[in-house]
Amino acid sequence: MKNSPSAAAAEPIFSRQSLVRLILPLLLEQFLAVTMGLADTLMVSGVGEAAVSSVSLVDSINVLIIQILSALATGGAVISSQYLGRKDSESARRSAAQLYVVLGVSTIAVMFLVMIFSRPILRLVFGQIEDNVMNFAQIYFFISAISYPFIGFYNGGAALFRAQGNSRISMLASLVMNVINIGGNALFIYGLHMGVLGAALATLIGRIVAAVWVLYQQQQFENPLRIAALSDIKPDGVLIKRILSIGIPSGLENGMFQIGKLCVSSLTSTLGTAAIAANAVANTVSSLANIPGNTMSLAMIPVVGRCLGAGEKKQAKHYTLLLMGIAVGGLAITNCSMFFLCPWICSLFHLSAEAAAMCVTVMRWFCVFSVFFWALSFTLPNALRSGGDARFTMTVSIFSMWLFRVLLSYFFVLKLNMGLTGVWFGMFIDWICRGIFFSIRFFSGKWMEHKVI
Repeated sequence: MKNSPSAAAAEPIFSRQSLVRLILPLLLEQFLAVTMGLADTLMVSGVGEAAVSSVSLVDSINVLIIQILSALATGGAVISSQYLGRKDSESARRSAAQLYVVLGVSTIAVMFLVMIFSRPILRLVFGQIEDNVMNFAQIYFFISAISYPFIGFYNGGAALFRAQGNSRISMLASLVMNVINIGGNALFIYGLHMGVLGAALATLIGRIVAAVWVLYQQQQFENPLRIAALSDIKPDGVLIKRILSIGIPSGLENGMFQIGKLCVSSLTSTLGTAAIAANAVANTVSSLANIPGNTMSLAMIPVVGRCLGAGEKKQAKHYTLLLMGIAVGGLAITNCSMFFLCPWICSLFHLSAEAAAMCVTVMRWFCVFSVFFWALSFTLPNALRSGGDARFTMTVSIFSMWLFRVLLSYFFVLKLNMGLTGVWFGMFIDWICRGIFFSIRFFSGKWMEHKVI
């Protein structure tokens, strides 16, 4: 009986050591990624509230575009991780190559679109904002567009390394990107007095270096997902369809989610420059508290994907619950710390007294709700996507986003006069709705019934 197939199948796919090797670099990578955004906002804040506001507004569009493109990387990672779980190395390698084809075409197309229509897009999204904010925003947006292909290839390569259980490469790339960004900010903003342009250039250079590093590592001979020949990048309709079957629903979900956030940003922009600056700083600082949840979100895809590729549904459920437990525990620690530290942290951004007071208020509410609902809303659905359940997560996310975060935010602000706090309460209710639906779906087991490969 000891050597029976069922006994062999019950062997853990991931040991404790392999999980630690995956999670710890991811944790550091997430910390570095958040630090990069924090450094941008903190250093730009020395130029004035108009500069902070412009970077915040443009980044809300940048996040929309990057999130849509990263969903394609997620699709490729899910397919590759399931092939690796099945021990089909040839199909895993070819699916990795096709991911780069999809990312290359999409990122370059979006780059040219934004470079040509940057100002009309800003006017369409944000309407009439102050002239100095608009001028800063257009500069930052144009330079950001040039970086889209590089951040796309970086995300794609990083996702493929994680699919192999190797998060060290993307962590090192993030470290280099972070150092370049901070050093570039110091040089361009404070040394050469280039303001918002300097912040954008520093980010661009960091992303270029990170993309080159990840692609170089991807092509090492020992890498099972390397592009071995030019024929690998010849479009393969079957593999591209499989990648897009997860990437498109995830991209639509991310896109509609970010469009909803843009609608809310437009609402925030009507509350004045102080509210825009407070919201920008609160969004940046809150990302620090979310690091444990984001880390486990990234870990979900290779861990659950490998389990399902090997046909181990019980292990997929077990590891999902384990990673969720780690996420919630980590969020409890970071958010409790942030609750007490946020007044001091907000003071670092040179906000006016009005903006600082708003920032502290929304941050403290955020810390309370994040502990209980953030992981259910954003970490758990990555397990569902790893099982090919991307359409369900897309439907729930779009429904909840528009019904609760967008409509309720407008109701709270325009009817109840709750100001910036009303915007954030719409977001909290959105989290609760998502968490309920995703939890029901997870425990039903239906998310594991899809045929992905």
